[in-house]
Amino acid sequence: MKQLVDKYAAKLAAHGLAEPGDPLVGGLDDRLVWNRRDGDADERIEALEQVFDLLSINSLVFSRPGEPYRSIIDFLCTRHESSIRPEDCETRTFLHDIPIMREFSGPAVADGLRRRKAVIIPGHGIASSGTVTPEQGFVFYSSTCFACFVLFFSGYLEAAKAGALDSEYREAFKHVVSLLPPVRGDRPQLMAGPLDSEERILAAMAEAGRAVVGYGLVDSFFGNISVLHDGIVYISQTGSSLDELEGCIDPCPQDGSSCAGLTASSELTAHDDVYRRTRARCILHGHPRFSVIMSMDCDKRDCPHRGQCHIRCSTPRRVGNVPIVPGEVGTGPTGLCNTLPPALEHSDAAIVHGHGLFTTAGFDFNQAFKTLLDVENACRNAYFQKIEELG
Repeated sequence: MKQLVDKYAAKLAAHGLAEPGDPLVGGLDDRLVWNRRDGDADERIEALEQVFDLLSINSLVFSRPGEPYRSIIDFLCTRHESSIRPEDCETRTFLHDIPIMREFSGPAVADGLRRRKAVIIPGHGIASSGTVTPEQGFVFYSSTCFACFVLFFSGYLEAAKAGALDSEYREAFKHVVSLLPPVRGDRPQLMAGPLDSEERILAAMAEAGRAVVGYGLVDSFFGNISVLHDGIVYISQTGSSLDELEGCIDPCPQDGSSCAGLTASSELTAHDDVYRRTRARCILHGHPRFSVIMSMDCDKRDCPHRGQCHIRCSTPRRVGNVPIVPGEVGTGPTGLCNTLPPALEHSDAAIVHGHGLFTTAGFDFNQAFKTLLDVENACRNAYFQKIEELG
């Protein structure tokens, strides 16, 4: 357990979600252990240990968010009284809403976590829990940062279009933008194709997954990745970490002759149909922030599907040349398995509303990664150009 709490505390800092040395990650096995104990941490740990007594959990993550998330979350907490309700796919899938607790104490944190998977305590940080492994708390903490980022920038754009910006939002926006990392145009040199053996395929997928996470083109470590070779779709397992794919890739024959698909990504059906419809041989899927933000931007005010855009939008939309489609995770009647493959028949990239970006390539992951990065940079540029035009 000590190795796990240390690992996820380090990941929070490595992903820019917390300042190095700030995260507190506790794990309960035969005894309760923390990633660190020192003068700065002990006072907080005393309160957090009460949460283990009040809830049936085995792990807890707590930290002040790193910038720009800290400033974003602090601002949102001034605009929402008891909870924050983002509208991106990650929030719908994992969080639903994010409670705001105005007091940092064991009972208050436990009360929030009794209702949801993560809780915000303004001025103190984010707490999230897991019932199986500290990885769960890491995911929920990361998803909270991601969801608040998307909500902050989406909300600013909506307010700008409505002429409803106030001085506080403008000042907060200006400050947060100053904290954003610069646009990244450099690309990694990934394994060159052909990916014509299982050994090369698994190595290339693991390498590309690490690159997607390393460039911040995901929420926590989520997304999926696949290769088609000789009638077999090699795809990352559901819930797997894109930066730790070794041993977490399933070979799924397209003829259905194996049950490997039981543990494969929930988007296996979509990947499989893309391969059947196109000449693509590689697919990358990440959750780049501005791609998600721009996918949710719509000027149609009288739409009868407003509020259900992610499943019922029937208006063709694009960012540049990249189509935006509705679709839920999974294989139901409103699943992205029905909307994504047709979009990728005529484009090497498509954005699923509020969810993320899919890119394809025919030889190896170099072109798919380039497209992923280029589209995200184009969406970021499009966002700020629209803000500038709105004055």
